[in-house]
Amino acid sequence: MDVTSATTAAATSATKPQGNTAAEVSSDFETFLKMLTVQMKNQDPLEPMASEDLAVQLATFSGVEQQVKTNELLGSLGAQMNLMGMAQLSSWVGMEARAPIAAYYDGQPITLLPNPPASADSTILVVKDENDIEIERKKITVSDDPIAWSGVLGASNAPEGLYSFTLESYSNGAEISSEQMEVYSRIIEARGEAGQILLVTEGGVEISADLVSALREPVDPV
Repeated sequence: MDVTSATTAAATSATKPQGNTAAEVSSDFETFLKMLTVQMKNQDPLEPMASEDLAVQLATFSGVEQQVKTNELLGSLGAQMNLMGMAQLSSWVGMEARAPIAAYYDGQPITLLPNPPASADSTILVVKDENDIEIERKKITVSDDPIAWSGVLGASNAPEGLYSFTLESYSNGAEISSEQMEVYSRIIEARGEAGQILLVTEGGVEISADLVSALREPVDPV
């Protein structure tokens, strides 16, 4: 490969929009320097390199050098953005997220958010444990007002664990919808993964941050 080919290769590699890393650009940059130095040392004194060719190669040299510096700067900015993202995620930990997921019951009431269709004239709350076994079914008021599920089942309380809540809606005795209810659950971990934000709530439930419709400060037990 002559120095002109090396120059072209270095310039092409430096300006590729995708699939290129700072290490690759730096490698081509170093190759270019070495080959240019060798050429200038071994050129025929009687027929030296044309000044126009040298100017073109030096201009290319400058362009490659600038690209290396630009890539290093972009890498530094990317690292700073990642740190900023982690700082933002850390502020979510300890907050309560509202989402259609199972919630962990530890003896304290769980806030449920029903959302019945406008045409519903009756609604039923269905509670299931982590084994998908129905433990409670009761009629509730048709409303979108929050409900506090206390975990009281007859003469005893439900054991600690994960529970899911479904709202069955009826109109004229016919079921018109059955949807998992949104709940408020405390976030214990937040992380970036595969280009998305994942949250882990009490009980180990993992959800995408896209499913969260609201955040709130933890509510103190009454």
